[in-house]
Amino acid sequence: MSRRAVPAVVVAAVLLAGCSSGGAGSGGTTASLGGTAPRTPATAPGESAPPAKGSVKVLRTVATGLNSPWGLAPLPDGALLVASRDEGTITRVDEKTGAKTLLGEVSGVSAEGEGGLLGIALSPDYAADHMIYAYFTSASDNRIARLLYDPRKPQGEQLGAPDTVFKGIPKGVIHNGGRIAFGPDRMLYAGTGESGERGLAQDKKSLGGKILRITPEGEPAPGNPFPDSPVYSYGHRNVQGLAWDGRQRLFASEFGQDTWDELNAIEPGGNYGWPDAEGRSDDPAFQNPVAQWHTDDASPSGIAYAGGSVWMAALKGERLWRTPLRGTQASAAPQAFLVGAYGRLRTVVSAGGDRLWVTTSNTDGRGEPKKGDDRILELQVG
Repeated sequence: MSRRAVPAVVVAAVLLAGCSSGGAGSGGTTASLGGTAPRTPATAPGESAPPAKGSVKVLRTVATGLNSPWGLAPLPDGALLVASRDEGTITRVDEKTGAKTLLGEVSGVSAEGEGGLLGIALSPDYAADHMIYAYFTSASDNRIARLLYDPRKPQGEQLGAPDTVFKGIPKGVIHNGGRIAFGPDRMLYAGTGESGERGLAQDKKSLGGKILRITPEGEPAPGNPFPDSPVYSYGHRNVQGLAWDGRQRLFASEFGQDTWDELNAIEPGGNYGWPDAEGRSDDPAFQNPVAQWHTDDASPSGIAYAGGSVWMAALKGERLWRTPLRGTQASAAPQAFLVGAYGRLRTVVSAGGDRLWVTTSNTDGRGEPKKGDDRILELQVG
């Protein structure tokens, strides 16, 4: 593999232990600030950076006993929907009591390796249509379907049959991507992986190794950078985190191979380098990351934006990373929280204001489950 990555100035990450009765801690590691030359201004007028040092407090454990949780979607009534990657089911969790109600199984899910039932998102018209969107691995591909949620039906029978709106995303034992989210523009964004076939990432005709942008009906979204194409950005290895800041700018987390994991600011039509570059590159054709991490310290999945920072769950790194932003650039070195305290972390979702929902991922076949795993945590961050 040709890798035109160049050394970055490595800075010691400022590590703070999160205050909690759950035993949050910190550990020694390094992270590196990235940098890019975006086509739009990196900073809006009057935009200021958040404090260089942040904080994390674990408020409580919301729920325990979850099996391979992957997608997480808050309902308008405060409850949480959780997708089980391996079981192919969606469960409703009462946010106050932690009680779990099985909605049902998503038919057609083929769980193998990193594939299965992955990201979920509520329709932008959920109040009227009660639709849940799900990204999952089938016997032939990765696809996106919508399902009607009817809580009036008996437990286990509350999900309608999947209505596939988009299909043909390459599948593999590894690198299936899977995160979906509706953006501020009400379009559906999907992070995909290159399924272990590196060349797909640079092939703009392939759906693998991309961020896709489609309408709720599954058509290429108006204004996409390539005519009649769902492709929004390319050159990705395995995108599993999507989040927007307060000015509607998109960020994404990226699994590296064995050198650098990435946090990227996404530009329409941008090329993020894989497989020719992993991490920062001196090739002007590629967008450089906002920040990068050694793979042992991250292996990132979900991200969320709160308090002027992107918060990123780390699987192999078993920690929560904070990257403070000024515009689309990191304003200080990333910080690590909860290091080793809860094992592998998979998904981070905004709970409003300064709160986050975070799921662990210790029952996914690569972790070491403890009593109560897997769980949902409620955090207060600053």
